[in-house]
Amino acid sequence: MKRIAITAGAIAASLTVAVSASAQNFPAKPVRIIVPFAPGGAVDTVGRMVGQKLGDAWKQPVVVENRPGAGGIIAADMVAKSPPDGHTTLLATIALAVTPSTYRKLPYDPHKDIVPLTQITAHPLVLSVNPKLGVGSFAQLINLAKAKPASISYGTTGTGTSTHLLIEMLNLALKTDFLHIPYKGDAPQVAAMLGGEVQLGLVAVISVINHIQGGRLRPLGVTGSKRSALLPDVPTMAENGVAGFETGSWMGLFVPAGVPGETMARFQQEVAKVIALPDIRERFAKQGFEGIGNTPQEFNARFQADAATYARVVRDAKIPPQE
Repeated sequence: MKRIAITAGAIAASLTVAVSASAQNFPAKPVRIIVPFAPGGAVDTVGRMVGQKLGDAWKQPVVVENRPGAGGIIAADMVAKSPPDGHTTLLATIALAVTPSTYRKLPYDPHKDIVPLTQITAHPLVLSVNPKLGVGSFAQLINLAKAKPASISYGTTGTGTSTHLLIEMLNLALKTDFLHIPYKGDAPQVAAMLGGEVQLGLVAVISVINHIQGGRLRPLGVTGSKRSALLPDVPTMAENGVAGFETGSWMGLFVPAGVPGETMARFQQEVAKVIALPDIRERFAKQGFEGIGNTPQEFNARFQADAATYARVVRDAKIPPQE
């Protein structure tokens, strides 16, 4: 029995050494960052920015591949079915936490087939209105919405998106009845807000900062736990008296389930180093992004909390699932 125990211990030790060596040798080949959006957008830009720095550090190519479509499902499914060696990653947004509750069926299990690696950015959204609506504060907006039910419409980038669900959270919490008008992307949504086709919207700060500064849109509140550095005079939604809007939005890396823990830790540590670089911090700040670089465990806690929040909104607002 003693001889068997020694042999088993030796095998376990050799496996530990093998895993450690594998992590130290990572990456052993080019790394792919799968982006679920077309080239040129904010997520694509962040992916290329971080990827270039990682490639320089690793002396291995880091290639961004754009796989847009189906609200990010195509890209997520591709990564979920990739070899679990850390060489294929998904750069996703908070939409990944939304799709489990807004789609009737997914080709992958978002809680089992892909796992969070590290959150790269956190960035706030700003609730803005067309000045012609005649409100100058969040309280005035809510008073008007209650005085004239179903008279104020809001635009989003689509049914079942995070911004759609966040404003439905407002409807549920404050017993308002803002009407939803979906658009196919930020640009047409913002154009509709500027033209008065819809009266309000919840959009990334960087997408509307110029219109706010030019007086074409009026900001009433920002999501997140603190005020935006780009809009320091605009209160948070919590300061406006509405809880549950601390999440804002984010971008983060995910990998297929089964990637060795030591490989994930090494990957996350390298990303954190990149995010801490002065030129990356400066470029993020200009976009209204905060660099994060947290551990897989910390990012997973954030992801699970967001997924639970959106599932509750979908249920309580009775939003039908998409096919």
